[in-house]
Amino acid sequence: MTNISPELISLGASLGELAIKSTVSAITQKIKTVKTSKDINEVRKVYDEVVSELINERQEAIRIAQSYQSELERVQISDEDIDHLHNTVNRIIEIISKAQTNSINPNDKEALKSASEQIASYNQFKELIDVDTLKTMQLLGFNYKEAIGEPLTLMMKNFILSKMISPNNDVKDILTPEMVEVLKSKVAYENFFKLIEKNNNQN
Repeated sequence: MTNISPELISLGASLGELAIKSTVSAITQKIKTVKTSKDINEVRKVYDEVVSELINERQEAIRIAQSYQSELERVQISDEDIDHLHNTVNRIIEIISKAQTNSINPNDKEALKSASEQIASYNQFKELIDVDTLKTMQLLGFNYKEAIGEPLTLMMKNFILSKMISPNNDVKDILTPEMVEVLKSKVAYENFFKLIEKNNNQN
């Protein structure tokens, strides 16, 4: 991987520390030593320490393994999820593209050309979301959430902000069929108004 996250670097360091401890050889030596002792209390104390050390290191190994798994899942995606992502992105791009086209004066050739070029770039972006392409890119350290999720979030944010009411907006221009489609669900409705409130607070 070309880009190693701070989390993975930290986990690697923890794993290295765990390996350096050489627990097995250390414990074996302790057991050999205590076998020669005739003090039952000392024997019990050493065995308690051995058990405690084994439990602690087992828990640490499990923690590191689970953290590695979590980091791996964060940057990987299944074939089924890629197909679902492609369909979702396709739908979002359709909504935004229609909204852009419908908001342009048919006689404004320059604006139509600009919108057409923008829509073409959207479609190129969509074609990147392919099972073979993403799987191959993941082997090279591709993080789909950063590369696709963040730009898509920004695209939706800009689209919604462009539809927000201002003194110069007409309500009929804002409540387009595409906007209604975006805001159909209760979650989308709540998120929309949270975004409005956040934007107003920033202003």
